[in-house]
Amino acid sequence: MRELTYAEALREGLRQAMSADERVFVMGEDIGVYGGAFGVTSGLLQEFGDMRVFDTPISEAVIAGACIGAALSGMRPVGEIQFMDFVTLSMEQLVLQAAKIRYMFGGKTSVPMVLRMPGGSGTGAAAQHSESLENWFVHVPGLKVVMPSNPYDAKGLLLAAIDDPNPVIFIEHKLLYKTKGSVPEDMYRVPLSSTRIAREGRHVTVVATSIMVNRALEAATTLAAEGIELEVVDPRTLTPLDEEPILASVRKTGKALIVHEAPGTGGYGGELAARIAGSDAFDYLEAPIRRLTGLDTPIPYNRNLERAAVPQVDDITREARKLARGEY
Repeated sequence: MRELTYAEALREGLRQAMSADERVFVMGEDIGVYGGAFGVTSGLLQEFGDMRVFDTPISEAVIAGACIGAALSGMRPVGEIQFMDFVTLSMEQLVLQAAKIRYMFGGKTSVPMVLRMPGGSGTGAAAQHSESLENWFVHVPGLKVVMPSNPYDAKGLLLAAIDDPNPVIFIEHKLLYKTKGSVPEDMYRVPLSSTRIAREGRHVTVVATSIMVNRALEAATTLAAEGIELEVVDPRTLTPLDEEPILASVRKTGKALIVHEAPGTGGYGGELAARIAGSDAFDYLEAPIRRLTGLDTPIPYNRNLERAAVPQVDDITREARKLARGEY
């Protein structure tokens, strides 16, 4: 099967959705002529014209608000926030409008919109362009939150998100854009709320999100040489969460390590740990549930400190090894 980068897979998904449905359009800062800060929308302006691919002012509130209005009018907008950090400027629109309208109108209308945003650290962009804010949205009923970890899922989940009648927050890690993987040419969907077993194993369950899935898979390869088998689980959709594959894995291995880039305090790992502890999987645990997360600090500009602020492959390898050996 052919290979595409993560960015190319997203672009193909957008192109196919726009070709199949004239209601789909894209908008955001510098997404037209420039092709987006990370090149995802490159070429779409030339193909679809400036009535379906258009640049917005530098106003995240305008992007979110225009997407909501267009969705209520029968369109299928896909907005782009240039850096996830600045979605903070659109929170009123997303939390009080997009997430609430279907509920407050008794289901008589809906807000079928997707808001894409690159998040995460690793590019040397410092504290204001490197955040992981996914749990802000997980806490808001009415929003769906998606974090693809590979090109195949990026395309399939994006197409499923565009089809969905609800607002979807679609988070893309900046370091994943150039990663490659097999991607079919057809217009396939990866269903939202479908947790994936990225690698099977029998000693430790590692539940990871976004780029941490890739790092967990690297750690699993290293530990396999030591006879330690990690089962790597990728939720893909953070909310609504398909929790049963996670719980089934913990029942099998008896040990759980949760890994994400966002700071640990109030992070998604706490929710996952609570789901495990509140289920019958708790009875199968042979060790405490462990979390490996970003530090509770802004992302530093210094490259060495930036790496130290979030989990790396060696960190996951070390923590999983300790769990497997019963050192906790």
